[in-house]
Amino acid sequence: MKSIFENESYQEILDRLEKLTPESVAQWGKMNVSQMIVHCQKPLELALGKIQLKKPNFLMGFMLKQMSSSLYNDKPWKQGLPTAKEFVIVDVKDFLSEKEKLVSLIKQMHERKDSSETFPVHPYFGKFTHEQWGKASYKHLDHHLTQFGV
Repeated sequence: MKSIFENESYQEILDRLEKLTPESVAQWGKMNVSQMIVHCQKPLELALGKIQLKKPNFLMGFMLKQMSSSLYNDKPWKQGLPTAKEFVIVDVKDFLSEKEKLVSLIKQMHERKDSSETFPVHPYFGKFTHEQWGKASYKHLDHHLTQFGV
């Protein structure tokens, strides 16, 4: 699995983002391109400690932790998987400003590639290693860029 911490994979993501336009259309799902861009910001904000999510109840937390490896393994995600309610974007967003914000968050994440600074514990999936955060970040971005054909 590629990682946002790898220079080549990082640049690939930025190059693919540049191919998006306000007119880009999803190949599946309900989000428009601007909503997708905001949605992609959320896991990066979580990893960077900029936002927090409420922990699920014990039973749901236990079930989610059993699935945590799917966030960073090589197996592609299915289309239309559920997401945290805080990551569901339904309002209208400005494409260019939100794209700039996403690029900034990706850069901030990539800049932590050699950092010994720890990441927060994921409230749903538990503790991730530095490597797992890098792979999960890449996988999420890749999934949604593929959703929009880039």
